[in-house]
Amino acid sequence: MDKRKILAKDLYKIRFVNDPQISPAGNEVLYVVKTVDQEKEYTSQIWLVDHKGESVQFTNTTKVDTTPRWSPIGDQIAFISNRSGDKQIWLVNRHGGEARQLTSLHNGANEPVWSPDGKQIAFLSPVGSNEELDILLQEKSPEEREKEKKDRTNQVRVIDDFRYKSDDRGFLDGKKSHIWILNLATEEIERVTTDERNYSSLVWSMDGQSLIVAAEVDEPEYHPGMSRIWSINLRTREMKNLLTGEFYANSPSCSPDGTKIAFFGHQGEYKGATLSRIWIINLQNGSIRALAKDRDLGAGDYAMSDMRAGGSNPGPVWSFDGQAIYAKVSQRGNTGIYRFGLDDSVEEVVGGQRQIYGFSMDVDKQSIAFTYTDALNPGEVAFYDLASGQETVLTELNVELFAELELSVPEEFSFKGADGWEIQGWIMKPVGYQDGQKYPLVLEVHGGPHAMYSNSFFQEFQLLAAHGYGVVYCNPRGSQGYGQKFVDAVRGDYGGNDYADLMACVDYVLENWDWIDHGRLGVTGGSYGGFMTNWIVGHTDRFKAAVTQRSIANWISFAGVSDIGFFFADWEHKLNFLQDYQELMRVSPISYVQEMKTPLLIIHSEHDFRCPVEQAEQLFIALKQLRQTVRLSIFPGSNHNLSRNGKAELRVERLNQIADWFDRYL
Repeated sequence: MDKRKILAKDLYKIRFVNDPQISPAGNEVLYVVKTVDQEKEYTSQIWLVDHKGESVQFTNTTKVDTTPRWSPIGDQIAFISNRSGDKQIWLVNRHGGEARQLTSLHNGANEPVWSPDGKQIAFLSPVGSNEELDILLQEKSPEEREKEKKDRTNQVRVIDDFRYKSDDRGFLDGKKSHIWILNLATEEIERVTTDERNYSSLVWSMDGQSLIVAAEVDEPEYHPGMSRIWSINLRTREMKNLLTGEFYANSPSCSPDGTKIAFFGHQGEYKGATLSRIWIINLQNGSIRALAKDRDLGAGDYAMSDMRAGGSNPGPVWSFDGQAIYAKVSQRGNTGIYRFGLDDSVEEVVGGQRQIYGFSMDVDKQSIAFTYTDALNPGEVAFYDLASGQETVLTELNVELFAELELSVPEEFSFKGADGWEIQGWIMKPVGYQDGQKYPLVLEVHGGPHAMYSNSFFQEFQLLAAHGYGVVYCNPRGSQGYGQKFVDAVRGDYGGNDYADLMACVDYVLENWDWIDHGRLGVTGGSYGGFMTNWIVGHTDRFKAAVTQRSIANWISFAGVSDIGFFFADWEHKLNFLQDYQELMRVSPISYVQEMKTPLLIIHSEHDFRCPVEQAEQLFIALKQLRQTVRLSIFPGSNHNLSRNGKAELRVERLNQIADWFDRYL
């Protein structure tokens, strides 16, 4: 069969897989498949696959079913669904039958966690400061939901709090995420926490008598990201802080014998560039230590993709004997599953040239179910047997579609960046490449900056290759996956050696791949990558076209309008936006607008609260004033994650606009 080039609208055909949940017995896996329906809206269903690869669709609605969670003995499955209008917890028998709604809370429910005896489910639900319990226990009617929607549009916002908006949630309503417990026998729901903290990451103690949770500190707006691990005695309601000192802690997990708590976190030594470690709290003597602290490895998946905004991220997973922790680790362009021994040993268990973005283990910790993507596949479910070391791919979700497509295979390379540092990169040839021909090249710059490009599928890269462009991308300093010194090196040096790394990347590929047309170079990137795109076109004319996405142009105004702006200058630039005005303007691309001659497409989301749209608007107006070639495209109703989980139609339009701009000017 003749293959065809990928199209932006192929996004409608891709099946997105996430959240693999292996059964307690280890012989079946639940997973979530997100698709785009005929109205181009997202729906998601829960599927089940056995260890032989036989899949069945487990839920079948036109709504959004997510977060499947096995009961301790595997006979029932709790999940989240918006079938009734709001996200609530539902329950279905493993062997089929109708699902039934377990919660009907006014503000919905999320993150269900079974108790060890299977008799209760703890979960989270938001609570406003003046909301009474009898109201909270009643689900909103359709009329109430419609009124709430109108109120969000028409009511005057009176703001007293430092943190009043979020890119994920929009303007905040003052509600805090609180802990609740559902008794399955009586179907009674009890509220556990009543203070003013936000709670997350629930787990039960092994005896079922306590909950271990993560919670923000007091005055969290003055300590952004800082959090603690708490235990809550469910009989006495006594709360105990298990950490002292400065911690950014999340995802607690209890050891099999109940004597230790593991969690992910750090102590903020390098602010947002600090590697996240696995920490162990000894409940018997109160000691706290980080595992493998002498190893230059951080726990977590930091790989970028335009297929999803993050994966399922279990807390530290204890081995059956309590002597080790399993966790995801990002390392040199790949994300794998590693085993961290309590003796500080470290071993990669499941690796490969790919991004593993979700996993779970059976009750005996002998099997792993995981989801992965590689450069030519947007995502599948696989099974790994620890005893035999055998891996089995269980699904073929996108095989039929991708059998039609001619894709470009990335080639990995390394080069010397600023200071002689080794930098990892990849280059993709245009689809239909022929020896002896010259082709334009587009440099892609990732966001973060503390993220990393990896061996994962990027539709944007493949679309540009299908349009006849080579694509080059790399992980300059500031990226995750190369150790603490490397990830921290960009702080206080935006536009310095990070820019030098990227230009060295371009120089290297121009010297080593003779099919590149040196006179037809383009550049694009989003968020920090958008900042860098703006910086690049303000400092060199070597690129003949550029697309800047969800970008930063002015760090002074960013500080006052971004949902993270009030601390970002301190964290990333090591500057105070109230005092270091001149230095922040020096590292602002808007200061170099008179040098920007490259035709520039500015793509921005209307409701981006991370890098608000005023950043795009002031850059656009400045360039129009200078009579430069510039266009501004504002995407309605979208936030900072447009490229990853925005409305499907808008994601397709964005991809087409990027390709069309380069077609016009390269």
